Amino acid sequence: MPRREDVHYFGAGPAPLPTPVLEEAAKVLLNYNDTGIGITEISHRSPEANAILAHAQDALRQLLDIPAGDGPEGYQIVFLQGGGSGEFSAVVYNLVSVWLAKRTKGLNETKAAEEVAKLRLDYLVTGSWSLKASQEAARLVGKDHVNIVTDSREHRNGKFGVIPSVDTYKPSTTAADVALTYYCDNETVDGVEFQSAPEGENLVADMSSNFLSRKVDVRKHIAIFGGAQKNIGTTGITIAIISNKVLPPHAAMADSVLMRKLGLSVGPVILDYPTVAKNNSLYNTLPIFDVWIAGRVMQRLLDASEGQTPRIATQQAESDKKAKDLYAVLDGSNVYTVVPDKSVRSRMNLCFRIKGGDADAEKAFLKGAESRGLFGLKGHRSVGGIRASNYNAVSVAAVEKLIQYLKDFADGQA
Repeated sequence: MPRREDVHYFGAGPAPLPTPVLEEAAKVLLNYNDTGIGITEISHRSPEANAILAHAQDALRQLLDIPAGDGPEGYQIVFLQGGGSGEFSAVVYNLVSVWLAKRTKGLNETKAAEEVAKLRLDYLVTGSWSLKASQEAARLVGKDHVNIVTDSREHRNGKFGVIPSVDTYKPSTTAADVALTYYCDNETVDGVEFQSAPEGENLVADMSSNFLSRKVDVRKHIAIFGGAQKNIGTTGITIAIISNKVLPPHAAMADSVLMRKLGLSVGPVILDYPTVAKNNSLYNTLPIFDVWIAGRVMQRLLDASEGQTPRIATQQAESDKKAKDLYAVLDGSNVYTVVPDKSVRSRMNLCFRIKGGDADAEKAFLKGAESRGLFGLKGHRSVGGIRASNYNAVSVAAVEKLIQYLKDFADGQA
């Protein structure tokens, strides 16, 4: 049986967790804080659970410099369930409701219907996940209300792998009509990452696969979300950072009866941001163990970043260097071809082909990698090829081992 230290996992998610966190988790599963009760057995409304939740929220605020307070410039940090895919729906439910309440205040039903006809949701489609998000929006509110600002497939022969120039974008004509502008900061399947946040009205970001790997201009966004299972923790929770500007008392939500009359979807209460925020993520039973894991991972990042501003800078430097070193090897050999355009390569998910996509060569590469304890390198089933995910818990030593294997394979010594 291989030892944990002999195996290096590069899977796209669920991703590796720091071994010290898992070792501590094994203990608290049996006995949390010397209570004699396992952490999965404590009430989610207990003082212990509330302390876990508060710690995770505070750690995230410090790492990403998230404004606090109840005023309009503050942000709420909430924990939900349903993953990133659940948030595809949640952002539509919530932000359309806020938009509708604002646009139809004081109007009769006929006039309200005229306003709804103007509703637009802007989507930047740069990969498989933003495509799915835009499709969910069209399913919920109708495709006529969804405006595709850009579709990178139109700029690369029908395939993802580039983020088009801003001067080619086609945002909705009237900014006031836009309930949200949506982008996926890092496309896990296609290996594409925004180099900086785009512009857009009521900007929403899916940061599931690069959360806590670099600094974020939180104040530019109305909402940011991410599944925890890449860089933060275990599958089971989704973290959302929501501007107070779209929460009561700074914003009203549309009446559900009116929304149904106007043909708009009304979301489930567990995805209702005002409800979740008001109840501090405890409207329904929150998996506190998953929050604890996230909090411990974030505490490690804080411990490693004393004196840094922002506190995520230390992890960003490590993530950037690991990716730079890997790409240097891939670019230095004619055996490997990196799939996405060089200008938008992901630091988190490095997608490449071997010998132009030769199936036998790629099978041999994967087999040889596993013989050296390098696992999880197979590309997504929809695109094939090889994908090395460079998440935070993938150690420098693991990357160095992969680099050596890449060199050996290219030289025919694997």
